[in-house]
Amino acid sequence: MAKKKTTKQAKEEPLEKQLWKAADTLRKNIDAAEYKHVVLGLIFLKYISDAFVELFTKLEAGEGEYEGADPEDKDEYKAENIFFVPPEARWSFLQSKAKQADIGKLVDAAMDAIEAENASLRGVLPKVFARQNLDPTSLGSLIDLVSNIALGDAKARSADVLGHVFEYFLGEFALAEGKQGGQFYTPRSIVELLVAMLEPYKGRVFDPCCGSGGMFVQSEKFVEEHQGRVNDISIYGQESNQTTWRLAKMNMAIRGIDSSQVKWNNEGSFLNDAHKDLKADFIIANPPFNVSDWSGEQLQSDGRWQYGKPPAGNANFAWMQHFVYHLAPGGRAGVVLAKGALTSKTSGEGDIRAALVKEGNLIDCIVNLPAKLFLNTQIPAALWFLNRARNNGHPRKDEILFIDGRNLGHLINRRTRELSPEDIQQISQTYHNWRTGEDVYEDVKGFCASVPLEKVAKLDYVMTPGRYVGLAVEEDDFDFTERFTSLKAEFEAQLKEEAALNEAIAQNLARVKLPDTPK
Repeated sequence: MAKKKTTKQAKEEPLEKQLWKAADTLRKNIDAAEYKHVVLGLIFLKYISDAFVELFTKLEAGEGEYEGADPEDKDEYKAENIFFVPPEARWSFLQSKAKQADIGKLVDAAMDAIEAENASLRGVLPKVFARQNLDPTSLGSLIDLVSNIALGDAKARSADVLGHVFEYFLGEFALAEGKQGGQFYTPRSIVELLVAMLEPYKGRVFDPCCGSGGMFVQSEKFVEEHQGRVNDISIYGQESNQTTWRLAKMNMAIRGIDSSQVKWNNEGSFLNDAHKDLKADFIIANPPFNVSDWSGEQLQSDGRWQYGKPPAGNANFAWMQHFVYHLAPGGRAGVVLAKGALTSKTSGEGDIRAALVKEGNLIDCIVNLPAKLFLNTQIPAALWFLNRARNNGHPRKDEILFIDGRNLGHLINRRTRELSPEDIQQISQTYHNWRTGEDVYEDVKGFCASVPLEKVAKLDYVMTPGRYVGLAVEEDDFDFTERFTSLKAEFEAQLKEEAALNEAIAQNLARVKLPDTPK
């Protein structure tokens, strides 16, 4: 009976989870940081090959609008925004060679051939398949596994299946890498919350520390889910880690997102701003927390520091002013910063925070996040929402909304928490009701408060939501005696279990015959 239940559960398990488990078993002696490029590279290769073959078949048939077309004419593919895939890089060819000992060299050659034919992919694709620590048999099995992904028409392949699998695998690899994984991946629930708060329906979306591009993917999803037109938003980004930038380019290509304005340079956004003249309608970003080596000593007279010079030993308020500098007159930003930025007065940080409120009137909302949301740090974090249009008809221009979400979320393992869709809805709806006035907003003790700027000034511009929202109203019917009795019973039961376990261990040790001590 138990076996039947297990089989049923396996059948009901989502495709991406089944694939992840199968792919992970083939990893053997390769760490997750290296293996992700192997797996994600193959998924990407499968995607562009499938899309190419779909159009190739239509061109070869030569019917209707494709009459007289040449299926090997690269311009035919360029016209439909599809990558041209030469014969030696097509998935059917690689799958036919999957059991050969030189399959790794063939896949690397396929990546080179695709880059040679598609300028936008040059320097992007991984060539890691012929390495000695990647067993050819395991690689062949992985190719067979990926071959089973995304059956159906081209739309299902690109938007729903392969793209979803790629995104899911990014998250799983980030979890597997732990602290290092957080450098390229912002947890999905945080990205979803930022996008739900900002609602980027139309305009220029910018992330100057874009990682693997999750903010852009979620923005496009948001537009699609709300019956908007994806072409109404344009993507701009920058990333200083070349390996991470490559992941971003693949992540967006597999979603059909134009990534031509997602730039890489190893100097980073402060020293080499790739979009100096950009004024974005939306900025969505998760910069690294409390960075000390951001070259601040070289940038003391930079024109971006409108609200004060950020300290050379901490980039938090350099990032904040970088975001403000790139916001259009009516633009809004949602960004993640270490919670310490809400209270710090070190090296003038308190003065910058005060100036953002007093001089700029830029702060719309602060959201305190629960612990354990991030993979790469245990530092508590908060979301800042900036709005350059607060003085232009904003119904709450003389107030700031504080939301304390520390008690939200649920654990997905011992170290990591995530926000549920209900949590995201609760926070984002509260903000929209407050900001637009289209629905009723009310302060909720322990959760949210709309606070006059004068009160914020009296508290010396300390921005911690807990200072303003107060304590939650406790239930009046709380029975202390009942709760104490319950906890006591639980504790006594645990003591009994521990005693029984200790006794069992002692009995087992008594049965074990220890080897004689050598003379």
